[in-house]
Amino acid sequence: MQSFDLVVIGAGPGGYMAALRAAQLGLRVACVDEGVDGQQRPSPGGTCLNVGCIPSKALLESSALYARIIGEAAGHGIDAGPVQLDVARMQARKEKIVRQLTAGVGYLFKKNGVSFMPGRASFKGKEGDQIHLTVQRKDQEREDIAAAQVIIATGSVPRTLESMPFDQERILDSTGGLALTTVPRQLVILGAGVIGLELGSVWQRLGSSVTLLETRDIFLPEADQEVAQQALKILTQSYGLRIELGIHLEAVEKTTESLNLTYTSGGESRKLCADVLILAVGRCPNTKGLELERVGLAPDGQGRIPVDAHCRTPVPGVWAIGDVVRGPMLAHKAEEEGVAVAERLAGQLPEVNLVHIPAVIYTEPELAWVGLTEEAAQAAGRAVRIGRFPFQANGRAKARGAPQGLVKVIACAVTDRILGVHILGPEASELIAEAVVALEFQASSEDLARIVHAHPSLSEALREACLGVDGRTLNL
Repeated sequence: MQSFDLVVIGAGPGGYMAALRAAQLGLRVACVDEGVDGQQRPSPGGTCLNVGCIPSKALLESSALYARIIGEAAGHGIDAGPVQLDVARMQARKEKIVRQLTAGVGYLFKKNGVSFMPGRASFKGKEGDQIHLTVQRKDQEREDIAAAQVIIATGSVPRTLESMPFDQERILDSTGGLALTTVPRQLVILGAGVIGLELGSVWQRLGSSVTLLETRDIFLPEADQEVAQQALKILTQSYGLRIELGIHLEAVEKTTESLNLTYTSGGESRKLCADVLILAVGRCPNTKGLELERVGLAPDGQGRIPVDAHCRTPVPGVWAIGDVVRGPMLAHKAEEEGVAVAERLAGQLPEVNLVHIPAVIYTEPELAWVGLTEEAAQAAGRAVRIGRFPFQANGRAKARGAPQGLVKVIACAVTDRILGVHILGPEASELIAEAVVALEFQASSEDLARIVHAHPSLSEALREACLGVDGRTLNL
């Protein structure tokens, strides 16, 4: 039986980063992952690389290019002629990117001496300081292994609804929503969160009539509401997404030609026809089949594995990271936790600050934020000052033809320390990094306002918003 210093269960962003960092630090590491591609070949990378972050961004990029050519080329003095859409080639491009990146994970395992074991891992028990596991491969062969330490990094799976099981033909999960080979004429998405908005954006740009039905009364309640409401206005009025809030779905009737949805909104019963229904109602921790009870572990009421601030479970030697534990279900959060656990196993003392984990929604315009919202600051009794700057007044945004949105900076009224930054606009996913650094190093709005930003650049909007905290905005 093979024995390791560390076994990582799961090769998503959190798992493979943990395995690589531990190997760099001299541990003997194995990483077990059950992911396969369409040809049933091992495919490390987890949901993110295979059926989540990366393929969705590939389709968002392709669909945005298509929409820009149709809608904006003429305004730039470019006669593009008739534009032809080939969804199959678009999907092929997406799959090529996925293959390249998953192959890259395999290469990194080899380069760093990580033993990659395709298959499904489950706990057998614990004897002394050794944790015993079984790896079941796709050929049904089993192999027993042991380790002094185990990191559970099995990620999450799409949440299901008993009343609407996926058939992956007309009722799809997010994976199916990324794999459509034709553009639906009428697409309905249940859920107007991150996943629903991004999928809706892809297919709306390609010609689908998209309706998002959201059970919550508030649009993106986790975001700053001033910014979220502006995003809602832009997405619906400028980009044609139909978003209904506070709905209750009562029934979905399948016919040979369509799906007939009945729901209530504002106390009124409504009906809607769709060619395809995508359920984007969240994700659940993926712990099924791990046999956690054999080492004395039990998920909490939400299916999450209990951990302390450093991702230790109550069982010595067993750690858990990413989507299976508390905190936001974000790939970059899982990565940081994985690296931190690996470094703790090597005697270091890293910390992961969950308050400073950025969130991004890759719509157009993009929406990104880090730190406190204005609502959270008020609820905590914090006295704040706020600076705002619209991209309409930013030269680079105007030149790009993307002047919608704003930057909002929330700072402590007493110390001027930046408490939160919220960006709605072009390249918000990139601009938010400066804000994360500012929060992590406890910068003030004056600090960022005094830093020279290149001109013309989108980043100047953040500087101007920081100037605005003290009423000193220059270009507005």
